[in-house]
Amino acid sequence: MQQKKIWLVTGDPGSGKTTLISRIIFATRSEGFTVGGIITKEVREKGERTGFEIIDVASTKKGSLASTKQSYGPRVGKYKVNLKDLAEIGSKALENALASSDLIVCDEMGPMELFSPEFRRALQKVISSSKPVLGSIHKRLVDPLIEEIKTSPTVEVIEITEENRSSVEKELKDIILQLLRGTR
Repeated sequence: MQQKKIWLVTGDPGSGKTTLISRIIFATRSEGFTVGGIITKEVREKGERTGFEIIDVASTKKGSLASTKQSYGPRVGKYKVNLKDLAEIGSKALENALASSDLIVCDEMGPMELFSPEFRRALQKVISSSKPVLGSIHKRLVDPLIEEIKTSPTVEVIEITEENRSSVEKELKDIILQLLRGTR
């Protein structure tokens, strides 16, 4: 069996983590490989960020990750986290990816997502699997699970900046595609 490999991109907000992951998803699918997991995106109204949505990469099912308009849930900054959608969309997307995808993506492993016990369990299963994983982590997050993941010998943490974003994208895309081609 091939040894697992996990790539985690990190960087300042707006550095391009989600864009990089989205482009690698596109390139991977273009070669006929299956991709599952989650992507998170900002929700903006009148130019102001009001929350985040969580998207199942395989089914495209969407839900609310967190919002300034939500009245319940754990608070992270000005947002309240939607634990129901995290469990029903986020956790299920990771578990489905584990069962049926060539590449698992998890954008992002951050403080909002980690409030959900179901998400934590699904993430632990994904990280413990032999499948390749591409994810993003919050730059300053201190959490025992994330520290455990980051210090695993099969994990590479890559900080992206404006200067290296293009080269990191190309290098990661090439490495992941080469790895996946070797599994056919």
